[in-house]
Amino acid sequence: MADRSEENNAGLQGAEPGGSGAGAAAGPSEATGTRTSAPRRKRFAGQTVIVTGAASGIGRSTAARFASEGADVVLADTNDEAGNATLQDFRERGRSAVYVSCDIAERLDVLNLIAAAREAYDQIDVLVNAAGISDEADDFLSLSEKAFDRLMGINLKGSFLLSQAVAREMKGAVENALPGTTMTPGRIVNVSSINAALARPDRIVYGMTKAGLESMTRGMAVALAPHGIRVNAVAPGSVATPMTEKAYSDDAKRAAVLARTPLGRIASPREVASVVAFLACDDASYITGETIVVDGGRMPLHYTMAERRTDG
Repeated sequence: MADRSEENNAGLQGAEPGGSGAGAAAGPSEATGTRTSAPRRKRFAGQTVIVTGAASGIGRSTAARFASEGADVVLADTNDEAGNATLQDFRERGRSAVYVSCDIAERLDVLNLIAAAREAYDQIDVLVNAAGISDEADDFLSLSEKAFDRLMGINLKGSFLLSQAVAREMKGAVENALPGTTMTPGRIVNVSSINAALARPDRIVYGMTKAGLESMTRGMAVALAPHGIRVNAVAPGSVATPMTEKAYSDDAKRAAVLARTPLGRIASPREVASVVAFLACDDASYITGETIVVDGGRMPLHYTMAERRTDG
C-alpha cells in the first residue's frame, strides 16, 4: 500500500491512450478525458494498480486514467499483441507500466500476475477487474456447456481468484507495515454491467455473471472491511468499445439503444474509467460494497425517449 505522504497535487497533462470507439457522442474531451485543460492531480503517485482486460475498451481507458494520475500500472490481458501495443503507447507517453499475459480463469496465471506485479513494483494498492467477455450466441436454449463455462470462468471465477490473491497481498502489506507508517489500505473495483439487473434474452449467462460479480462485491466488502480494504463496482450501460462496435455500427440497433438512454448518447470508456478512479481514491474513503451505475439514465427509465431532432 502507498504511504499517504507520497500523494500530491502535482499535475500531469496530456492525451491518454485508447480511443473511444464507434458511436460515442460528445462527452469528456478525448484528448485529456476531462472537460477542461487543467492539469490532472496525481492522486495515485507511488501506488501500483493492476488492471485486467487492459488491452482495449474500458480496461485500457482505466489503465490510462490511473497512469495519467501517477500510478505504476500492471496491464493484464490475453491479447498479447494489443497488450504489448498498449504498453508501448504508455511508455512513449512517459507512463510507468508493465504488461503481463494472463488468463484470469487459470489459477497459475493469476499467481504469475501477482508475482510479476510484486517484482516490478513491490506492492499492489489497487485492483481493477475489467476483464470480461460476452458471447453473441448467448441464447438460453442453444448455449453450449463449454461456452457457459468460459463466460463464468472469465467474468466471475477469474475475478474471484484474482481478488482473493490480491486481497491476501493487501492484508499482508498492512499487517507488515513499519511502525509509525501511515498506510492507505487496498482497494478493489469490479466492472459489472447494467445487465446484472436488466434482462436480455440474448445475454442470459452474461447477465448471470455480472449479477454474481455484484453479489461478490458486497460479500468481499464485508469480509475485507476489518482489514481496511474497500471493494466497489461500476455498472456501465452502453459504452463504445471493441466488444460493442459491431452492434453500434448498425443504425437500427444504435437507435434502439439511444431510445432507451435519457442522455441520448453512447458513453466513452473514459467516462467509466473516471468513476473507477474515483472509487479507488481517498475521496471515496467511506464507500464500500456499492455498485455505481454509469448508464446515462437507463436504469430509472420505464419507457423509450422521444426521438431527438437533429435538423436544428
